Amino acid sequence: MYTVRPGDTLYSIANGFGASLEAIVQANALYPPVTDPNLIHPGWKLLIRLPGMSEQSAVLHQVTEGDTFFRLAERYSVGLDLLLALNPTETPDILRVAQLLYIPAFVYEAEQGDSLYRISRHFGIPMDRIVRANAGRPGFSPDLIYPGYRLAIPLPSSTNILVYEPLPGGRIEAGQMMGGLARAFEANVLYSIIDDRGELVGRERFVTASEGAPAYGQFRAPLILDRKPSTPGGTLRVYTRSPRDGSIQDLVEVRVDFG
Repeated sequence: MYTVRPGDTLYSIANGFGASLEAIVQANALYPPVTDPNLIHPGWKLLIRLPGMSEQSAVLHQVTEGDTFFRLAERYSVGLDLLLALNPTETPDILRVAQLLYIPAFVYEAEQGDSLYRISRHFGIPMDRIVRANAGRPGFSPDLIYPGYRLAIPLPSSTNILVYEPLPGGRIEAGQMMGGLARAFEANVLYSIIDDRGELVGRERFVTASEGAPAYGQFRAPLILDRKPSTPGGTLRVYTRSPRDGSIQDLVEVRVDFG
């Protein structure tokens, strides 16, 4: 996610990142009726695919004047502590202009007939989160999405848990890997899987993160399904339980389809 600066041209931006000029135009709808061909303005935010990045790579935000961790946490709907854990630094109050920060989000290419409502429902991500993440981008409107337009979609997270695998809306099957980041008591992270009828497809199991609270640790484990789902879709639920009363805490829900 790059912020256009005075004096920038599409050619200079593409050349600076080693990116495709045509891909930048398509991904950001830099064509009529959004704008005159290839016209950009300072302050616009452009989504640019860097060479070597996959189609759905995590989003990198290039710092511009006025950015702070707090403002970026609000923009991308992620907890401040979690964003800091993803971008460890000795000076969290100071961000360098042009510094690249890892953002817990992925990229989606809009298809013919897409609407923001449909995209929100498909991924299980609230519309307001998608709107905030893409604010200030040319061609972005909550009312109209152009085919081929690339959207930054925030990943599901809570204060202490982030799930980055599987991606929302993806197909899962037994043995597929689940992964994320968690700040959990004694490093215990729990997950279960339900279908759209609320029936339990995968009973509660625990995964041990690489570190326990107060640090954030990585967790990764193969998914286990105990029974055949009764619906095509469902929800992967990742959470912890209170050591005091056993109640569910930090619940993260990932919308999934069953393979």
